[in-house]
Amino acid sequence: MISFEEELEKSGKLVYTTVGVSMRPLIKQDRDISIISKPNGRLKKFDVALYKRPNGQYVLHRVVKVLENGYVILGDNCVSKEYNIKESQILGVLTSLVRNGKEIDLNSFGYKLYVRARYAHYPVRVIISKTKRFLRKLLKR
Repeated sequence: MISFEEELEKSGKLVYTTVGVSMRPLIKQDRDISIISKPNGRLKKFDVALYKRPNGQYVLHRVVKVLENGYVILGDNCVSKEYNIKESQILGVLTSLVRNGKEIDLNSFGYKLYVRARYAHYPVRVIISKTKRFLRKLLKR
């Protein structure tokens, strides 16, 4: 089986359906087709990056902060940010998303509004997550 890196090197893009829930509600497993291209320079805030963790796991998450030596990255459905993602770990960037046969324009006003609203909602997701954890602990006693 060909690796993501090999496919990107060979054809310049990678077309696949994602696994997992970390990018919901934007990307749903077994429904949406993600098209990843090799990055053209450094990524920007809110780009969706395909990167490889040191353990070999491939991850598709959003850049929430661009640092001098890397990135801070967060899944749209996650509460834990990943820090110190190095440029060398970045394999590609989401350039297109297809849902039900229709391409979602990643430059459209609606998409950009979604991205900003989703990230603005991040502190609320953290509070909800901590509250749920606290209540589970409390109820186990």
